[in-house]
Amino acid sequence: MKYIMSIDQGTTSSRAVIFDKGGNIVSIAQKEFTQYYTGDGYVEHDAEEIFDTQLEVCRKAMEKLKIKACDIAAIGITNQRETTVVWDKNTGKPICRAIVWQCRRTAPFCKTLEAQGLTQFFSSKTGLLIDPYFSATKLRWILDNVEGARERAQAGELLFGTIDCWLIWKLSGGRCHATDFSNASRTMLYNINTLDWDNEILGLLGIPRDMMPRVVDSSGVICETDASLFGEPIVISGCAGDQQSALFGQCCFEEGDVKNTYGTGGFLLMNTGDKPVRSSSGLLTTIGWGIGGKVTYALEGSVFIAGAVVKWLRDELKMVETAAETERLALEVENTNGVYIVPAFVGLGAPYWDSDARGVITGLTRGAGRSHIVRAALEAIAYQTCDVLAAMEKDTGSLRSVKVDGGASSNNFLMQFQADMLDRPLIRPKNVESTAFGAFLLAGLGCGYYKDIAEVTRLSGSFETFSPSITADKRVALLGGWKKAVEKAKSN
Repeated sequence: MKYIMSIDQGTTSSRAVIFDKGGNIVSIAQKEFTQYYTGDGYVEHDAEEIFDTQLEVCRKAMEKLKIKACDIAAIGITNQRETTVVWDKNTGKPICRAIVWQCRRTAPFCKTLEAQGLTQFFSSKTGLLIDPYFSATKLRWILDNVEGARERAQAGELLFGTIDCWLIWKLSGGRCHATDFSNASRTMLYNINTLDWDNEILGLLGIPRDMMPRVVDSSGVICETDASLFGEPIVISGCAGDQQSALFGQCCFEEGDVKNTYGTGGFLLMNTGDKPVRSSSGLLTTIGWGIGGKVTYALEGSVFIAGAVVKWLRDELKMVETAAETERLALEVENTNGVYIVPAFVGLGAPYWDSDARGVITGLTRGAGRSHIVRAALEAIAYQTCDVLAAMEKDTGSLRSVKVDGGASSNNFLMQFQADMLDRPLIRPKNVESTAFGAFLLAGLGCGYYKDIAEVTRLSGSFETFSPSITADKRVALLGGWKKAVEKAKSN
């Protein structure tokens, strides 16, 4: 039997997940790596450590299953997006630590670009807002602040890549400098209309085009791994950024299909088909994936604090010892007793985009207890999701299905409350490892393991459905209370 290995390179850990041909997980290995917080809002990773831990877990997952390279049909890669690496193309050594997607060091420069009236310029080309989140201003910062970097880049000595690109380079022994459509679309340097690196943006930011990787399909043979890594070469035939990979892994292949990943944050993506949809509601237009040179576009909205609000209850307020406790506590009470929590710890994301907003708890009375506050925290995750989905529906006029995954999707109370607030069913797969599953499907299609989309759809397996169960009046009242609480959190 041939297997497919998913490389799932995340923000805090590197994972390898091996699937059999039926789409079942047969081996997993995971290892955390160092987070560097070097200044106010500065977040960095050691790109070499990322590769070393990723290689280690790949070998470990194979060892657990007692298989060799010849038993693996292909590798698929999914990754933390936007994180920026610059390395010497001759030595393969990074010239500084990777700047992580969370890093806010370029916020002043982003404000300068906005003040110059360039918001529409960037949005029309890239589908993105001007924000430190994306790779473009991180790359410019490296060229401006690492000694000799700009001169070396102009001399053609340096290469740029997001984490997928860095892994492909390292895995191929430095023979392949490539990224896929989905990751390219998150850099704020890629024109999602012409499907090419944008020369005007590169010129404006002073970034040499020679640094840019080749952009390839998300599904299709990209390269082979160097024989020294696993004993013999393995084909790499799938690649997508983590949220797009989850969209594919949830089989959101039809226009209007939506997935929400409940992780530390919440990431909602809607398949919008073969044309980019411009948002009037503060959502991002991005590329979901590219297959056969044809791209599928998506709308994306981010909830900054989703599962992180449960960590706050656990670590700062000491209200729970484990995340699993929250479900039981929430069900101990019939409602929140009027309490709302707006967890704007780092501002509010879509559709508000208020970076100066801060968290609030409203409606506190003497009768409010631990269970009410825990329930309000879970409900806040659902309310924020409602805000983003309402914006998606406004932009597109259609919302076909809502599929869920991620750690917090295992909370049955949260899923039921989410269905109640959305007034539509939620679909949760039995296997919520959608990100790794998406990389597996893309690689399987790319190497010919599976013949078409119809065949991979059948691999998605069984699922649970949560159906709405409250009255319209109750829903309107609850959402109205949430809107009032949000106004109190906003910076105005």
